[in-house]
Amino acid sequence: MRPRALLCTLVLAAVAVVSMPVLAAYPDKAIRLIVPSAPGGAPDALMRALGAQLSQQMGVPIVIDNKPGGSYTIGTMDLVHSAPDGYTLAYGNIVSLATNRSLLPNVPYDVEKDLTLVANTLRLSNLLIVNNDLPVKSVPELIAYAKKNPGKLAFASDGNGTTAHLGVELFKSMTGTDMLHVPYKAATAAITDLIGGGVQFMMVNTPVSGPQAQAGKVRALGISSRQRSPTYPDIPTIAEAGVPGFEVEAWGGIIGPARMPREVVERLNAEIRTALANPALRERFRLLGAETDFGTSEQFLALSRRETLKWARIIKDSGAKID
Repeated sequence: MRPRALLCTLVLAAVAVVSMPVLAAYPDKAIRLIVPSAPGGAPDALMRALGAQLSQQMGVPIVIDNKPGGSYTIGTMDLVHSAPDGYTLAYGNIVSLATNRSLLPNVPYDVEKDLTLVANTLRLSNLLIVNNDLPVKSVPELIAYAKKNPGKLAFASDGNGTTAHLGVELFKSMTGTDMLHVPYKAATAAITDLIGGGVQFMMVNTPVSGPQAQAGKVRALGISSRQRSPTYPDIPTIAEAGVPGFEVEAWGGIIGPARMPREVVERLNAEIRTALANPALRERFRLLGAETDFGTSEQFLALSRRETLKWARIIKDSGAKID
């Protein structure tokens, strides 16, 4: 063997020897999981459930760190500036990985350059709910009421660019109605104000809205998914209730900083796949109104790209804007 070739072989072998114990030891300490929204919302509840299962499997604590604000940009930028060693991860979803690119004037990160999409984990729908004092009991009645009172109905959301916001913008566009958007910093605050009458309706993730509807604190008129939910089988889809073709689903998964070692991404991906197959976690997700939806790193990136294009068209056609 030539001296140069021999040297290269020895160097590669040395790197492999040094790298193997490091990768074999991962993880050997707590992993921080950033949730870029407030405690109590759907992302928080779902990631705590997933984090608990991953912690049990991997033998290290998964510490949830809520970093709300800026349409998910504050928490996501915390991740971007973190070391790409697998010990800082975050929840990435339809907002941070798709709609922000069309809705915000200056997104401070590039999804494909600054992030590693590790694995998609879930999808969930929204319930269209109204204040109990609003004199409507169906989707057609809500549309008729809105047309009789243009610009007077106020709908809440848990922030600009969320499906709670853009779902109603799509609803407005498809029904020819005019309503006022009132964004909140957290879904829990929004639904509290809805119950109190500060706003009249909202379309928000089922983990937050479902229990309130079941308790009779709000009235559910429809669900945003293509098919009825097995958790809420008596609630019609918005499409079948009067807006043909309407469909909005949220999704989300685990992301990391750019330049994460491929071996670490693959280890995390395998652990997440195992966690999502766990019957107890699947049932916990179901009770929260979500469905497990595993996707590899490549599939997660493809989903982000598709949804970015889809929502760019919807945002343009509906005239949705930051309020």
